[in-house]
Amino acid sequence: MSVFVDARGTGSPVILSHGAGADSRMFTALQQLLSDFGFRAIRWDLPGHAGSHGPFSVSAALDALGEIVAGCDRPLLVGQSLGGNLSQEFVRRHPSSVRGLAIIGSAWNQGPLTGLDRVLLSLTRPFLRSAREAGLPQMMAKASAATPAGLLYAEKAFGALSRREFADIFHATTTLLDPDPAYRTPVPLLLMRGSLDRTGNISRAMPRWAAAEGITEHVIGGAGHIANVDDPAAVARVLVPWLRTLEA
Repeated sequence: MSVFVDARGTGSPVILSHGAGADSRMFTALQQLLSDFGFRAIRWDLPGHAGSHGPFSVSAALDALGEIVAGCDRPLLVGQSLGGNLSQEFVRRHPSSVRGLAIIGSAWNQGPLTGLDRVLLSLTRPFLRSAREAGLPQMMAKASAATPAGLLYAEKAFGALSRREFADIFHATTTLLDPDPAYRTPVPLLLMRGSLDRTGNISRAMPRWAAAEGITEHVIGGAGHIANVDDPAAVARVLVPWLRTLEA
């Protein structure tokens, strides 16, 4: 069972899904900002993370997300990294159940993968499993955050999982990458990434994703992979007007 925090606002529901190795607290500030603007913001912990029970699996995470969606009236999905991959897959399977999809620093599930991309993906799991346990949270934090607040949060969050757990979660994430050049997102889409995000192929692939979908990519200056922690106010300045248009 997944743990979630519901702001209980009267406005449109917005479901916030976090990244691999993180937890729903990465959305604490953004949830408050959305609530201040009248939205019913819901953040939750994926299976295998924080207060949720059981190991992580894609199917368990999608089922848990489905349970939250079922309790809302066509919510808007916001996903960071793994949360974005899961949200993409949920929209692909259940497009009529949601109103829109916003992505923060996530890989493009249906985007093309180069030979180098495939090699790096195949090497990441064994690398993470063999990495020095004591230094892994700091290494992952430096790869994810660009501000003191982001680094502080990321190091603590990543420290809650063992290297094996994180490696297995990352491996499960890669199963969501399924190139399909003909696929287009069937609901309104918003794409955001931090200008300093060097995770995977996001900085290279997201501009191509935006072009394929015919939308504008939004880059959060001075933010890293976890832009919603590095600069939640800047993320809200992009997200809130878009959410308002979907409400209208």
